[in-house]
Amino acid sequence: MTAEISIHDVSLRFRAYRNPSPALKEIILDKLLKRNQEQGPIDFYALKNVCLSFNGGDRVGIIGNNGAGKSTLLKTIVGIYPPQEGIMHVRGRVTPLIEVGTGFDMELTGRQNIYLNGALLAYSRAEMRQREQSIIEFSELSEFIDMPVKYYSSGMYGRLAFSIATMIEPEILLVDEIFSTGDAHFVSKATDRMMRLFDHSQIVLMVSHSMGQILKMCNKAIVMDKGEVVKQGDPEAMVCFYLKNIANLSDEEVWPVLSG
Repeated sequence: MTAEISIHDVSLRFRAYRNPSPALKEIILDKLLKRNQEQGPIDFYALKNVCLSFNGGDRVGIIGNNGAGKSTLLKTIVGIYPPQEGIMHVRGRVTPLIEVGTGFDMELTGRQNIYLNGALLAYSRAEMRQREQSIIEFSELSEFIDMPVKYYSSGMYGRLAFSIATMIEPEILLVDEIFSTGDAHFVSKATDRMMRLFDHSQIVLMVSHSMGQILKMCNKAIVMDKGEVVKQGDPEAMVCFYLKNIANLSDEEVWPVLSG
């Protein structure tokens, strides 16, 4: 199957509430000072009229400030947030490396969480049984795999989460910041596995604040701001545009990033 992603005029609105549960002290001060007590919700566009298309061979970096809509775009592609407007078509198996480990149940053991996360990724118990030992070996947690993960250190937790999330070769890979955790030895293993996943995926979409990663690993880039795609094209040109026009860096500050 040839993977592809087509996004046409996709918009997604969120609703934010201004202090929905004010303290008694705040209510009294608002009345005494005659401050605006309006606590109504605020609607805002997390994505607005996004039009993009990706095909086999695309390695796309997504850059922008915090709150630009980068992670929201990935979550919409994977189906966490269905678009409220527009059309999105995704062909190919999607593997999201987004907020790795959020599907864990802290009361279950590491082994039980392997099967739980496999179910969340639509794998059967039989399929997970085939992968179980390789996941445990890669995570280097054999001694602790039958211990509840609530007793894991953050490094152990991250190693198991990464080992589960990267157990297959995806057709479409979505990455929100390159994930690595643990000591230098495990970081090196994780980096090697990530590079293999990149090589074997038909489409890669990568959110990163590291301009060096974007320049090194991507053949295209898009710049997002306030939920909109403002520019797309060659990674070096897009990084330069972002740093100068959105991050507001000077030429002297931009040059070391591009040459680095």
